[in-house]
Amino acid sequence: MPPEPLTPGSPRVVWITGASSGIGLATALACARRGDRLLLSSRAEGPLQEAARQCRALGSADVLVAALDIADDDAVRRASATAVQRWGRLDVVVQNAGVAAYGRVDEVPAEVLEGVLRTNVLGAALVASEAVRTFRHQGQGTLVVVGSVLGRITVPWMGAYNATKFALRGLVRTMQQENRDVPGIRISLVAPGGVDTPIYDQSATVLGRRNRPPYPVSSPEHVAEKVLRAADRGSAWHRELDAGWANPAMKAAYALAPGLFDLLSRPAMRTLGFALGKRPNGPGNVLAPQPHEEGLRQRR
Repeated sequence: MPPEPLTPGSPRVVWITGASSGIGLATALACARRGDRLLLSSRAEGPLQEAARQCRALGSADVLVAALDIADDDAVRRASATAVQRWGRLDVVVQNAGVAAYGRVDEVPAEVLEGVLRTNVLGAALVASEAVRTFRHQGQGTLVVVGSVLGRITVPWMGAYNATKFALRGLVRTMQQENRDVPGIRISLVAPGGVDTPIYDQSATVLGRRNRPPYPVSSPEHVAEKVLRAADRGSAWHRELDAGWANPAMKAAYALAPGLFDLLSRPAMRTLGFALGKRPNGPGNVLAPQPHEEGLRQRR
């Protein structure tokens, strides 16, 4: 028998990937305040346990943690099965986990490029696929995928990340089309602009410079609100939600004046996308987690 229909604001069973940091952590805390039952996933066990502690303190009815790599299909399936076994259902899946790399495409090491693609495309596809399999069995469920405005526009020195976010948008649109035969399944994409999260400190780089979220910068809590809105109201009107007030203008400029956009993109990125100071070149958290860099916001 399928689960009873949910009403907006009612407690639910929610699985969040990338839940130990940034948007994922903000979403977990917001769900905890509603009393939701939570399955929290990320690669970093310590920060994940801390996120679970905070969620319990805020009122989550129950919290499970699953330290995993979303590109590990067996681990993803086990996590989903654990939630269903514990609570009898899986109402919402938030696919948020992702990594980034900075550098000219031809200068990014092959293993870093592969790592970004593996997490952001393969991993996201595995989580989304497991969510949909579960939802089709239940007859209902909501998948919210956190993408980026960089799935609609491109900027220099973020080619690896750009490519994955374009791929992610295509994946979500395809899955929306494929699952129209089950009215209870809702699939949405939330596309933030710059967000104040640790991903900029954690990213791989070959540029030797500190990265920062480009202006205008949203808080992770603002994006979490958009994620919850998609989870509550997923419909034809919420297939893709922007989370950044400048996103529509950037998308319009990219589409209507591509030459001018390209001309301005390099100086704009140099000014807005990098902070003062240097940082060592390296793979960041692309190839392995960096627990000491986890948190809600970027370090100052």
